[in-house]
Parts: sequence; structure tokens; C-alpha cells
Amino acid sequence: MRHDFFNFGRGLLMGGADIIPGVSGGTVALVLGIYERLVTAISHFDLQFLKHLSQRQWRSAASRVDLRFLLALAVGILLGILTFGSLMNHLLTTEATRSSTLAGFFGAILASCVIVFRIVDWKSSRELGFYLILEIIAIAIAFGLTRIPVRTGEDPALWYIFVCGMVAICAMILPGISGAFILLILGVYVHLTDYIRGIPRGEISPEAVSTVAVFAIGCAIGLISFSKVLRWLLSDHQSATMAVMCGLMLGALNKIWPFQNDLTPELHDLKHKAYANYIPHVIDAEVVRCFIIAVLAGGAILALDRFVKQSAAESPN
Repeated sequence: MRHDFFNFGRGLLMGGADIIPGVSGGTVALVLGIYERLVTAISHFDLQFLKHLSQRQWRSAASRVDLRFLLALAVGILLGILTFGSLMNHLLTTEATRSSTLAGFFGAILASCVIVFRIVDWKSSRELGFYLILEIIAIAIAFGLTRIPVRTGEDPALWYIFVCGMVAICAMILPGISGAFILLILGVYVHLTDYIRGIPRGEISPEAVSTVAVFAIGCAIGLISFSKVLRWLLSDHQSATMAVMCGLMLGALNKIWPFQNDLTPELHDLKHKAYANYIPHVIDAEVVRCFIIAVLAGGAILALDRFVKQSAAESPN
């Protein structure tokens, strides 16, 4: 029971991290020392697991996927998402806090890019050149995606929500990559957190239930599928994988530039609004505030990375 409580607490921290763009639940799992156990458990949802189920070997099936650990962790993650999701939605939908919130995300993600690229290991200038080319291609792709005009006045289709779930959950499990940031890029972050914010207040509509359910199914399928690919990528192609991830994050920063003009003032629902970036021509109080927040957020991410490395160095394992 004590271990279940601790795993619940770990899940709470991971859920809180996953809902904040720029912070990765995978990074938190690394800090807490459960990352390898988590990826291994998820990757064991395979044919052997199905065989145990078909033969009604319940104990063997539960043991293979470390079910007790996953359940305690999952409950904590869900509660963390519900708790922090409402806060993030409020910060992004309030005009007074929107630019400051985006500045915090910008700084945190920029620092995460530094952390991710540090993982890239090269033994020659040719290898470094190859990884830089991969990163530049990824930057171009991500930047191009952020330039796609946002549809206003429309809710995303359920199939798109499903795909977003599959993509975001893959990012959530990667150390240094924020799943919430991916959702922000894909344009469904506010849409989903708007539903999450309404749950504690009893605002549960059929549309909300279907959307969250489809998203959860996409997450489950993406997580089970990607866990095996992740183990292979990180073990055999870690540097190339991280170079691409770093490029995607850098290119997508365009999406959360703190200074934006509202292109749809007639719309009041943020999830349907469209914005255009601009460069401030005057260094006023807002610019200074956003700069300070970005620096503090980036510093916090770098401090977290340093703590991860110190914890790993001091670990007896």
C-alpha cells in the first residue's frame, strides 16, 4: 500500500508536468527514477500479454505489464491533469495573463531544446553535420506546420482529436519533449483543457465526453504502439532521434511567440480564435515582463535537468 501511495504521488507530478507546455512527464519520470520501469511496463502490452488474457491467466497478465504500478501511476496522472488543466486553460484564456503565459512556455521550451541537443553525441564533424541537417529539416517542417492558417469558428473533428492523442502521448513519454506543447502546436490544447476545466464544475456534455474519450483512445493506442518504437529509437538511434526532436521544438516555437495580434476580435471563445505574431518596436513594461518570465522559466527547466543528472550520478544503481 505504501508503494501504491508513492506511485500515485509520482503520477500526480507527471500529470501536472504533462499538462504544462514545455515540461515533459517523461523528464519527471526520469527524475523520480521510474522511467525505465514505465517504458518497459507499457511495452509489455504485447502478444504474450494477450495470450495470458485468452488463457485467463489473470495474475500472469497483471504481472507482465506491472499492472499495480501502472494503475497507481495512472490515477495520479489523471488527477494531475484535471487539477493543472483548469489552471493552464484559465491563464491562456485570460487576456491579462496570456502573453506572460506564452512567454513562460517559450522560455521553458527553448531551454528544453538545449537539453535535448546535449543528448546528441557525435564522433566526427561529418556526424555533427548529418545531425544538424536533420535538425534543420525538422525546423522547416515544424515552422511550416505552425504557419498553416487556423480554422476559426469550428471544432476539430473527432478523427483529428484521435490523431492528436496518438501524437501527443508519444511526446509525453519522451524526456525533454512536452506533449502539451505538441497539443498547443496542433491547435487542440485549449479545446481539450476547456473540457477539463468544466469537469469539476459538473459541466459534462455529450460532446465533451465523446471528445475526451476519443482522445484517450488515441493516447492508449499511441502509447502502446510507440513504447516499442521508443525503446528501439533510444537504444539504436538516440542521437538522430534527439536531433529531429530538437528541430521540431525549435521550429514550433513560432506557435507560442508571446506577442500576438488578435485576428478574430469578434470571437470570444479562445479555442476558435486566430492570432498573428508581431515584433514589438518599443521595449515597454509588457516586453520586459515577458522577457523576465521567459528567462525564469528557462532557468527552471535547466535547473531541473541539472537535478536529474545529479540524481542519476548519486544513484547507487
